[in-house]
Amino acid sequence: MKYLAIVLVVAGHAIEALRDVPAARTFYLFLYMFHMPVFIIVAGYFSRRFPSSPDKVRKLITQLVVPFIVFQLVYELLARFVGGSDVNLTLLDPYFLVWFLLALCAWRLSAPVWLRIRWPLAVAVAISLVAGLQDLPGVLETGRVLSLLPFFVLGMLCKPEYFVYLRRRGVRVLAVVVLVGGLVVASWAQSRMSMEWIFWRRSNDYLGVDNLTGTAMRMGMLACATILSAAFFAVVPSRRMWFTSLGAVTMYVYLLHGIPVKLSTYLGWYDHPALHSNLGVAAVALAGIVLALLLSTPPVRAVTHWAIEPGMKWAFRPRRRTPGS
Repeated sequence: MKYLAIVLVVAGHAIEALRDVPAARTFYLFLYMFHMPVFIIVAGYFSRRFPSSPDKVRKLITQLVVPFIVFQLVYELLARFVGGSDVNLTLLDPYFLVWFLLALCAWRLSAPVWLRIRWPLAVAVAISLVAGLQDLPGVLETGRVLSLLPFFVLGMLCKPEYFVYLRRRGVRVLAVVVLVGGLVVASWAQSRMSMEWIFWRRSNDYLGVDNLTGTAMRMGMLACATILSAAFFAVVPSRRMWFTSLGAVTMYVYLLHGIPVKLSTYLGWYDHPALHSNLGVAAVALAGIVLALLLSTPPVRAVTHWAIEPGMKWAFRPRRRTPGS
């Protein structure tokens, strides 16, 4: 699930600059309706035991905070010196894809709350809906953190048997129908719907709708994203595949793939007329899939391990063993 989800993320970012082509807009809208919710649900599922983990602080710092600092600076420097953008070097305004690291850090810190309160999913949905009622500061991506919270909480509430149910033959057949239907709807909506909706970061006022319409739209998007995510989980192969183990290194793919994507944009490679066609979009999407595979390889991980999975034993005090432990 994790590996196939990250492949969708890379493919989506790869075709982002080609959205003047209707096929690219359709595929982009379709992917963005559920690929990050899928990733967040899985992150929530694997965060269920985070509150009881003995190394919570170490994991937050080495897996999220340090990679955030490193890649925030990498993408800002790329934008300034290669892209020629007037970018202020700051850690308070996440640049490009590193917002997810801060969001995951915030969600994991809130995990004990969702495990203790009643109706956690209903509360998370209410928070998401309220987030759309007002303009939230862009600092630390507050809007996205609150808007996408229900998917993280949903993942924390999921049990293994839920995924077993999704793998029943009848459910899988229905899932294929749902995904095909989602693609058809995306084809219809791509020229009628603002792409800002799928980024989960703007208020109803910014999107040009009243709060009643915006709240209804957001509820519909939460429902659609959940249904499409469930359909995605259902069609994922249940047996071990050649790429199954690569699901453990998705953070490498996530953080690194933006570098060639941004460089291609800054250097004007996306401006080639041949790419702005249906065949060009398909070729770029395929290139994104290949890129995801290449970034999962041992040589890449060996070179970038220091930034994405730093050990940093020197930064932490040794754990004190309590009597009887």
